[in-house]
Amino acid sequence: MSKGILHMLLAVTFFAFMQVCVKLVAHIPAIEVVLFRSVISLVLSLFFLLRVGKNPFGNSKNRWLLLARGAVGAAALMMFFITLQKIPLASAVTLQFLSPIFTTLLGIWIVGERITGWQMFFFSLSFAGVVMIKGFDADMPLVYLVMGVAASVMAGFAYNIIRTLKNSEDPLVIIFYFPLVTLPISGIWSANVWIMPEAWDWLLLLLVGVFTQIAQYFMTISYQNEEINKVAALKYLGIIYAMIFGYTLFGESLEPMVFAGIATVLAGVILNYLYKEGFILSRFSAKAKSKS
Repeated sequence: MSKGILHMLLAVTFFAFMQVCVKLVAHIPAIEVVLFRSVISLVLSLFFLLRVGKNPFGNSKNRWLLLARGAVGAAALMMFFITLQKIPLASAVTLQFLSPIFTTLLGIWIVGERITGWQMFFFSLSFAGVVMIKGFDADMPLVYLVMGVAASVMAGFAYNIIRTLKNSEDPLVIIFYFPLVTLPISGIWSANVWIMPEAWDWLLLLLVGVFTQIAQYFMTISYQNEEINKVAALKYLGIIYAMIFGYTLFGESLEPMVFAGIATVLAGVILNYLYKEGFILSRFSAKAKSKS
């Protein structure tokens, strides 16, 4: 297993922990949770950047790209946190898992990566599995459905910008711009809807920031060191966490089709990985050529 694959798997795990924490403080406005997350991330990013002697603001030639990454990332985060709190965990995560598809499709235009027909089929297979797992509840308010899809589109843009900056910026600099842009926006918004955290809320809000920071770091390294279409689909594995935590912590029931959906998602992820590694299809092609 390559380091890029391992880093993405670690990122998925810590993102799942973060999602649970956000859900557990659903009584606090989502934008306020975003504010706490941004403060913690900004402090941690700045601390580690200064510790290793890096310029927090990066290369001046990349300033606009870094700001753009922060802006689209901020939009994605805000909308995702709102859906996490307003709809069941599995539904919110299902909508988020559209982001690898948008990441791959946008990667064709932004970073010039090529996608084969087989890869599109594998992504479609994973998407079909996501639909099987949760589908789109007919009773879900349209505003949250649209918000969840929009968050995935914005995330797709953010991941492609990370890939664009892979050879010219330190991962911590890229992460630093995320809270740098998010903090003033969430701060102004939170002032109008503020609810004072109590008791365990403070710990959960702290963990939201810590878990996100760790996950962002591993994810950024993964996107910088692997092709987007090789690691993007691995985020689908987070649906397993969503199903487990949704059932055990929030009482979400698991229908029989959920298990078939999980198998379908994993099939698409594994087949895409094996295809990229040359374990399938290419071998069949090689055998066909040798026979001819």
